Amino acid sequence: MSTSDPSGPKRPPLPPGPYLVVGLARSGVAAAKALVALGARVYGTDSGNPPGAGRLAELGVELELDGDGIQLLDEVKTVVKSPGVPAEAPVVAAARERGLDVIGELELGWRLLDNRFAAVTGTNGKTTVAEWLGHTLREAGMEATVAGNVGTPLASLPGEIDPSATIVCECSSFQLEDSLAFAPEVAVLLNVTPDHLDRHGTLAAYAEAKLRIFSNQTPEDTAIVDADDPVVGEVELPGEAIREPFGIDACADEQRCAVSFADGEIRDSGGVLVRADELPLAGEHNLRNAMAVAAAALASGADREGVARGLRSFAGVPHRLERVRELDGVVYVNDSKATNVAAAAAALAAFGSGVHAILGGSLKGGDFADLTPAVRAHCTACYLVGEAAPRLRADLADAGVPLHDSGDLATALADAAAAAVPGETVLLAPACASFDAFRDYEERGERFRELVAALEGGT
Repeated sequence: MSTSDPSGPKRPPLPPGPYLVVGLARSGVAAAKALVALGARVYGTDSGNPPGAGRLAELGVELELDGDGIQLLDEVKTVVKSPGVPAEAPVVAAARERGLDVIGELELGWRLLDNRFAAVTGTNGKTTVAEWLGHTLREAGMEATVAGNVGTPLASLPGEIDPSATIVCECSSFQLEDSLAFAPEVAVLLNVTPDHLDRHGTLAAYAEAKLRIFSNQTPEDTAIVDADDPVVGEVELPGEAIREPFGIDACADEQRCAVSFADGEIRDSGGVLVRADELPLAGEHNLRNAMAVAAAALASGADREGVARGLRSFAGVPHRLERVRELDGVVYVNDSKATNVAAAAAALAAFGSGVHAILGGSLKGGDFADLTPAVRAHCTACYLVGEAAPRLRADLADAGVPLHDSGDLATALADAAAAAVPGETVLLAPACASFDAFRDYEERGERFRELVAALEGGT
């Protein structure tokens, strides 16, 4: 299937090959396959030996695994960097010192696709918004594919997607920091709170990476931001796009917002789209997510009736406030995707009180003090696990609820299940990454489901 559309947007050409793909997990494998499909000579390197990398050799990719790949730079003109590879990786730093082109997998995929893009980033909510937006566009009768950080690598789409489809692309800060010319027709920045400081170093550098989503937009494009967000609400955006904010407080008495909220209703310039009580997902954060979806869908050309249908009918995403089971009057909820403080606080705020929260995992930089108000307001107890447990105990000492050192996920669930009474909630909302015990948040969430399924009720 051709991805070329004579009437569609035109991309800058790829830098010259041969190419070295650095990092051969899911995104890197997709990038290598896309380049092979172009007839290019491709090399691949990874400091480990990830599953699936070996299959690239069958396609003619020359591989170096369990190494640094520096010697391969003599053979190539361009390095394609997977998002999980830091800029400080020796092979990437050496490539830049030699003056080689370095691009990311997001940039590669975008340059190979002439489709319209609606790109979504933010510290929290971006997966929910991307999936909800794709669903809403389809409800409005438009063809839409969701890809990017959400799971399907962008570089896997060339040759596989109709040129008329809109690509809803979830973009992480890791992907955006490697973008060069990336210019989505619609770009959404939901929020910025401290996250991935172990990679970016400072909140300012992290925010700068997020803001790159707007950098190359033209006056014909649309930039959507939450007017209430303290970091992005009033910041001067890079690029030249039309700014279309949404919001609750900042938009209540003003006409400057594309989507606003008043009297329990989400509204646009045409009037009421939906009532808040019609939304399928709970919590103020999901009200804001719905407003972002509405603004992005309308900017992408969806009709108002279709947008309203999509907002009402979305089923949610796995591992995001996912109700797993009710047992003996206790509800078990999986929010494994809450990998930072702001996400965990939003998860806690979705419940009134009586929450037994499982917190912890691996550290990403930053502290947990900002979680204290949500723990104090909503939790009966917290169960701390993993590498972050000592830091959580210290930072939450003033929250006024019991903090149990459970050690690991299975013990934490057993402890919480033993303590919870009918009407209460056991919530996995770790506020941490999972890399000390699990491959990713998905594996952690799946293990939580398995453990909950194995619980036995009372007699």
